[in-house]
Amino acid sequence: MSSPAKDTGATIIPCLRYRDAPKAIEWLCRTFGFEKQLVVPNADGTIAHAQLSFGNGMTMLGSVLEDETEFGRLIKQPDEIGGFETQSAYVVVSDADAIYARAKAAGAEIVIEIKDEDYGGRGFSCRDLEGHLWNIGTYDPW
Repeated sequence: MSSPAKDTGATIIPCLRYRDAPKAIEWLCRTFGFEKQLVVPNADGTIAHAQLSFGNGMTMLGSVLEDETEFGRLIKQPDEIGGFETQSAYVVVSDADAIYARAKAAGAEIVIEIKDEDYGGRGFSCRDLEGHLWNIGTYDPW
């Protein structure tokens, strides 16, 4: 059986929604080191679509809108479901301690302190300014 995956840079791309997507984009770039690949603003300053790259990975995001899109109506923000997430991203970095220090300085809520893992790697988990859960570490499953 042939692989259903397309031959591309990254075949799994997490998608997020933010109430203040422009602020989230700046925060994610400054704190974790994402780079703006594409940002498509709406006329009112919200974000229709953004692509932030990180190495050969990417996350896509957009603004939570009053008149939500078909996709947007399927998503709840963490504060709408008791602060919980139903999924989260793991970002592979070369220096987890440096990102940990930047995350703390940027106001991230550290929910799992930085530590060496039994299975290898070093990492931590935090919430961004809108409560989305991010896992950052040096563990590379490849």
